[in-house]
Amino acid sequence: MSEQCTPVDCESCGIDCSSRMAGENPDFSAHLSKGSSVKHVYAVMSGKGGVGKSLVTTMLACAFAKAGHRTAILDADITGPSIPKAFNVDRDGLKVTDDQLMVPVESKNGIRIISANLLLDNESDPIIWRGALIASAVKQFYEETLWEDIDYMFVDMPPGTGDVPLTVFQSLPVEGIIMVTSPQDLVSMIVGKAVNMAKMMAKPVIGVVENMSYYECPDCGKKHSIFGDSHIDDVAQKFGLSVLAKLPIDTKTAELIDQGRADEIDTTPMDKAVDVITTIAKFGSK
Repeated sequence: MSEQCTPVDCESCGIDCSSRMAGENPDFSAHLSKGSSVKHVYAVMSGKGGVGKSLVTTMLACAFAKAGHRTAILDADITGPSIPKAFNVDRDGLKVTDDQLMVPVESKNGIRIISANLLLDNESDPIIWRGALIASAVKQFYEETLWEDIDYMFVDMPPGTGDVPLTVFQSLPVEGIIMVTSPQDLVSMIVGKAVNMAKMMAKPVIGVVENMSYYECPDCGKKHSIFGDSHIDDVAQKFGLSVLAKLPIDTKTAELIDQGRADEIDTTPMDKAVDVITTIAKFGSK
């Protein structure tokens, strides 16, 4: 049985399980289209929703674009895509080549973007698909898109450890995972589940970003722990991770995202993450 099969219908995923039944190890690797080139792929993951995973993806992509790298975002959050809205891009910018390859939409600062929302007539239309079909769409985004000379691709994953993360880890050449969390009592368990999945898939977690870590009063400069005291340092130590950033609650950033002006956000809080990713891309992980 394939990892993408449902418990009641082995035909739902469309994968031939005969090789697995024979004890063989099937190859799920996705392959880029002719003319495409992606040097480095990093996945942005969270154990639960609502922690700011797409924000971190956006900040990383913007930071690398500002540094002069050809950067791309593959929005793998099929049922909850928010990347196009953040960059104010829509399906009007999506082109198709003569070979029927999608050409990514380009943001103001040159970030190439593919997202399910770019394929819908209306951005508010729901995508009501089973997990296996969603996972297949993510693989198609990688294989059937003309990714020209991309230095860094960031995959914005859906929350949790389901079909899509499994497909991404099995199919895409992910070099490392950036884990996103928030200051809550359940953070250790949530991070643990995601980290353990990454280990099972032999993908390195290069660090963790804590979003909504604090709010800094613009008048007195005092930091307030709106969502409770941070435990990220202890959690990171427990799982042997590096803390890449502690992002504050920033109303200016939220406003820019809501207005579709993600290209203008301040990416300096991600400087350490950028340095770590750049080093890994150059020399490899430990």
